[in-house]
Amino acid sequence: MKVLCIGEALIDMICTDVNVSLSSGQHFLKKAGGAPANVAAAIAALGGEVSMAAKVGDDPFGQHLIELLETMGVNTSLIIKDPAHFTTFAFVSLMNDGERDFYFNRGADKELTTYDLAALNLKEYSIVHFGSATAFLPGPLQATYIELLAKAKQAGCLISFDPNYRYLLFQNNSASFISQCTPFIERCNFFKLSDEEALLITSCDTVAMAANALRKKTSAVFTITLGKEGTMLCIGDQIEIIKSIPIQPVDATGAGDAFVGAVLYQLNKRNVKDINLVSMEDWKLIISNANKAGARTCEYMGAMEAFKHLNNSIFD
Repeated sequence: MKVLCIGEALIDMICTDVNVSLSSGQHFLKKAGGAPANVAAAIAALGGEVSMAAKVGDDPFGQHLIELLETMGVNTSLIIKDPAHFTTFAFVSLMNDGERDFYFNRGADKELTTYDLAALNLKEYSIVHFGSATAFLPGPLQATYIELLAKAKQAGCLISFDPNYRYLLFQNNSASFISQCTPFIERCNFFKLSDEEALLITSCDTVAMAANALRKKTSAVFTITLGKEGTMLCIGDQIEIIKSIPIQPVDATGAGDAFVGAVLYQLNKRNVKDINLVSMEDWKLIISNANKAGARTCEYMGAMEAFKHLNNSIFD
């Protein structure tokens, strides 16, 4: 059985002038990106079978994305080329601590429709991952996400969700983002939030309070990533902090996607049909391994470039 990732595939233009604003930057490096595309690439790099459903422009950048994903082992038969819209770009600036800011020039990714995915047979997939912040912005992709969530649930797929909040996308409209996250949090089997996202979605003051609030809204297993402090794992009324590994960060882009990809790869390896049958001890190992994948990604420039260094040996 395969994993399906749905959402944007785009080009990250990374400013290599570290610790300067995008307006002041002079040098940019082209890298493939898009959160769900990153998750797909991470799963493939670890040896999993995964497909990507997205829309790109019928241009050199869209072709580059397709070719790179294929090279990494991702099935791209559900990536549609759109001659009417350009491939989406995300301009990224890097700070000395490895963190980054984004500016989006949005194109083809928002145009993905269920009609584009008429050939999709969800019975072929054990896990479906939704991970596009852009899916909550106006456009056909917004409706496609909701429709595919219902269809994946009906097909009996395990549902994974990562909201990937970006302030620059929503700014003063965070209420819309939060309300659109709610059906995914309520209906998924696993989701990952950053500490920032957990506080935003719950309006809580601390991560511990946010975790308790989320437990009242969902029966899903979920994690809240805490940066270098590790990851909070929440299963029912059980909460554990799983430590990460120390690194020297270069670029945090794609770290969360590598984390999610590693979780889904491990779940699919176990042929998990009922996520509730996975024990806390097994989950602690899964999250520990995912922490390693996320940390290792931070040691390289560009998400998919970093994923080339992912393999099962990082779990040893």
